[in-house]
Amino acid sequence: MLRRGLWALPLLISLAFVVAVLAWLRANEHNELEDQRMELISDALSLQVQVSARIEREAGLLDALAARLAAHPTTPAALSAGADVQQGLHRFWVSITWLDAANRIVAHLPEQSPPIDAAQWSASLAAGLSAHLSSRLPDGSTLVARYSPTDMLRQTVPWWLARKYDVRLVDSFGDVIASTTEGLRLADHQSHRIGLAPAIDDAYLELIARDRIRPWYHGLPIVMVAGFVLLIAVITWMLRRQVQSVSRAEEAWRTEAAWRSAMEDSLTVGLRARDLEGRLVYVNRALADMVGLEPEVLEGLMPPMPYWPPDSIEEIMLRHRRNMAGQAPREGYEAQWRHRDGRLFDVMIYEARLVDARGRHIGWMGSIVDITERKRLAERERRQSDTLAHHARLTMLGEVAATLAHELNQPLTAISSYNAGVINSMKRHAAPDPIVLRALERLGEQAAHAGRIVQRIREFLTRREPQLEACSLNEVVEGGVALLRRELERQRVQLVVQLDPELPAIVADAVLVEQVVINLVRNASDALGSVEQATGTERRIEVRTLPTGDERFVRIDVIDNGPGLQGRRIDALCAAFYTTKRDGMGMGLAICRSIVEAHHGLLDASDAPGGGACLSMTLPVDLQVTSLTPEEEAA
Repeated sequence: MLRRGLWALPLLISLAFVVAVLAWLRANEHNELEDQRMELISDALSLQVQVSARIEREAGLLDALAARLAAHPTTPAALSAGADVQQGLHRFWVSITWLDAANRIVAHLPEQSPPIDAAQWSASLAAGLSAHLSSRLPDGSTLVARYSPTDMLRQTVPWWLARKYDVRLVDSFGDVIASTTEGLRLADHQSHRIGLAPAIDDAYLELIARDRIRPWYHGLPIVMVAGFVLLIAVITWMLRRQVQSVSRAEEAWRTEAAWRSAMEDSLTVGLRARDLEGRLVYVNRALADMVGLEPEVLEGLMPPMPYWPPDSIEEIMLRHRRNMAGQAPREGYEAQWRHRDGRLFDVMIYEARLVDARGRHIGWMGSIVDITERKRLAERERRQSDTLAHHARLTMLGEVAATLAHELNQPLTAISSYNAGVINSMKRHAAPDPIVLRALERLGEQAAHAGRIVQRIREFLTRREPQLEACSLNEVVEGGVALLRRELERQRVQLVVQLDPELPAIVADAVLVEQVVINLVRNASDALGSVEQATGTERRIEVRTLPTGDERFVRIDVIDNGPGLQGRRIDALCAAFYTTKRDGMGMGLAICRSIVEAHHGLLDASDAPGGGACLSMTLPVDLQVTSLTPEEEAA
C-alpha cells in the first residue's frame, strides 16, 4: 500500500518546498516591517530632539529679546527696528505682540497681521493654525511670538528625512497641526508618534513612512510559486498515470509469478537449477523443506553443499563432476542427503539439460524425490515377513515345549513317587543313615520343584493365566539365587545380594518370577565369560531389590561388570531367536519378557554406572490395581 502511493512523494516534497518558500516570504516581510519600525522609531527620536532643540532655541531668542526690552526701555515703535525681531519674522515667526500687565496690546508686528490676545492664543493652538512662544518681562508685561508649525517643520526636518517620511504635528485628538506635505495620511503605511512636551504642550510629532512594504502574498514570487505548483501538479498527474501503468504490469507479472510459485510449491518433488559451474540458481520450497534450509540460503551456493553428508563428500563430488559433464544416468540415481538437524534421508535424483530461450545450454535442472518413506515401507514389509517366520518358529517351539513339558511331567512324578517309597522304606528300619535320608528328602524336594516348574511353563505356553498369590519378593530372589550359588562359586563369580527388608509383599506367580531371576543371573554369568582371564578384573554379579519412588512398584536389578550392552537395547535383546551365545536358542529373554508383561510389569536393560550391564524387572505391588479391564484388553 505504501509503494502504491510513492507517485505522490514528489508532489508532497514540492508542496513542502512551496510552504517553506511562503513561510520564508512571510518571515522576510515580518523582518522588513520590524526593521522599518525600528528605523522609524530611531528617526522619530532623532527628529524629536531636533524639533525640541529648535523650539527651545527660538524660546531662548524670545527670552533674550524680553531681557533687552526690560534693560533698555524702548518705545513700541522701536520694537520693529530690532534686528532679532526681524530675524525671527524672517524665520518662521508669524507675528510678535507686546502685552502689558493688563493684557492690552502695547505693540504688534507686523502691523498688517491682526493682533491676538491670550484667549485667542489658546484657541488658535487648538484649531491647528499656529503655535506661540511667550516670555514675561519683570514689569508684568509679556512678549508673545506666534509662529507657523509647518514652516518650523520644513526648516527643521532634514531633506533626507523628508524624503523618507511624512512629518506631522498632531494634537491629542489626532487633528493635524502642521505637516511637511499636503494631502491625506498615507493608508497602510507604518507610522510612529512621539510627544513634544514640554516644548509644545498637547502636541505630538508623527512620522509616516513613505515606502510601503508590500504584503508577502503580492508580487512576482507568488506568481512564480503558483506556476511552480501548477507545473508540479501536472507532472504528478503524468507520473501517476505512468505509475498506474507500471503497477498494472507488475500486478500481472505478480499474478503469473504467484501461479508459477503455487504450482511449484504444490509439488512434493524438489526442484533445483544449477549453472554450468554447479552453482545453485534456483530451488523450490519442497527441496528447501527436504534439507531444512531456506531457498535464500541455498541459492548462490557452490559445491560442496551443506546438505551433503560430511563422510561422503569425496564420493559425491566425483558424481557431481560426472553430472556436470553430462553423464548423469537418465533413469536417475540414488543418493543420501543430510537434513539441517543431522537426520539422513534417501533421495532419487533425475538430471536434465537446462536451455534458455535461444536454445543455449546454460545449466542443469534436477528433480529430487524423497524415497526415505518408500524404503522404510519396503524394510518394514521385509521385517514383517521375518517376524511372521519368527512367529511360526516360535509357535512350533511352543508346541515342542508344551509336548516336552507333558512328557517330562510323568517321569518327574515317577521319580517323586519312587523317592517317597525309598524314604518310607528307610524310615521303617531302626537306624536309617541320616545323610542318605537327608539326600533323599532333598531329591524329593527338587523333583517336586522341577515338576511345578514344568507345570507352570506348560500352563504359560498354553496361554493360561499365572497362578497369582501373595509372596515375598525377597524370598523369591533368595530361592532363585540359592539354586545358582554353587554353580557361580564353581565359575569363580562373586555374587552380592542386597535385599530391602522393608520391601512390601506382592501378588505374583512366585515360580515364574523365580525363573526370570534365575535366567537373568545365569545370563549375567554367561556374559562375564572370560573377563577375569582377559583383564584380570574380578567377576561380580549384584542382585538387589528396592521399591520405586511412588511405592506402587518394586524392582529387581541384576548388575554385572561384564562387557556391557554394546549399544543394544531391550527390544533387540528380547527379539525371538536373537542370542549372543554360541549354543543359545535366543528364547530365554523373550520368555522372561513375556512372563514380566503377563504380570503387568516391565523388563528393561541399561548400561551399569561402573561398566557392564544392568537388567531390571519392575513388578506392581498390587496386581489388581494395574490390571486392564476387559474393554482395554479387547482394545
